[in-house]
Amino acid sequence: MSTMTEPPALRDALGLIKDRERVAERLLQSSAKHSFDPDTELDWDAPFEPGKWFWPPELVSLYDTPMWRRMSEEQRLLLSQHEAAALASLGIWFEIILIQLLTRHIYDKPATSAHVRYALTEIEDECRHSKMFARLITKGGTPAYPVAPLHHNLGRFFKTFSTTPGSFTATLLGEEILDWMQRLTFPDERVQPLIRGVTRIHVVEEARHVRYAREELRRQMLRAPRWEAELTRIGSGEFSRIFSQAFINPKVYTDVGLDRRAAVAQVRASAHRREVMRNGARKLTEFLDDVGVMRGVGRRLWKSSGLLA
Repeated sequence: MSTMTEPPALRDALGLIKDRERVAERLLQSSAKHSFDPDTELDWDAPFEPGKWFWPPELVSLYDTPMWRRMSEEQRLLLSQHEAAALASLGIWFEIILIQLLTRHIYDKPATSAHVRYALTEIEDECRHSKMFARLITKGGTPAYPVAPLHHNLGRFFKTFSTTPGSFTATLLGEEILDWMQRLTFPDERVQPLIRGVTRIHVVEEARHVRYAREELRRQMLRAPRWEAELTRIGSGEFSRIFSQAFINPKVYTDVGLDRRAAVAQVRASAHRREVMRNGARKLTEFLDDVGVMRGVGRRLWKSSGLLA
């Protein structure tokens, strides 16, 4: 007479890993209560308010540089608008990659599981977010700012060949830094109401995406064979370098009448900017360290990205 035994509980440095299906069920319940349609939730017809920022000034790339101190207030506001458009463009690029990574992840999993149902729900969220960002760019009358062709093609390679834990690491990289910035943005009354509304929706819905990715990455890193874990470390480190370089499109400086080369040089030399990016990545890099991603060559690549001290 045989007996059924439960699979051993999974534990890592952060403790017990929760049951995948239970996590997904909770996220589905939260999605049912706290999801938004940006087309009806936001007032797209209201004009922008004169004198208000499109991104908190402290988060604008040139803040507190010699060039910033020479700029007029009007030019600073204009730069914040173009950088907001560049970040929205980056968000669309990244979310299209994320949608494909999620589709790859669930391709061979039970279609009726809560885990797959939540992934499909997240894909719905990301489609709405991308449309919301595109509409925001159009509303502002700025150009869209696609990433450089090299980064675009590296993204194509990554979304096709990344390991599963590498996919979830990249997901968190794309979500958590912007989430940190948006949490500073949506309550800031200096910022345009429409921008605050967009970031509020994104923060609420991305919190679920971060939870899903963190829980799955912990599980994947425990189960991954040694070669896959090491490839994940190296791949995520390289993606952190790509992401940090793509974070602000240098064309924004030309479009607001600044010397592009001088602006890029001053951003790279800015201690304030380095601190902003490291603060935005701190919770993520601490988490990745705990789950075994930040080791060896991968850690050195993360340091070279500027996101890790």
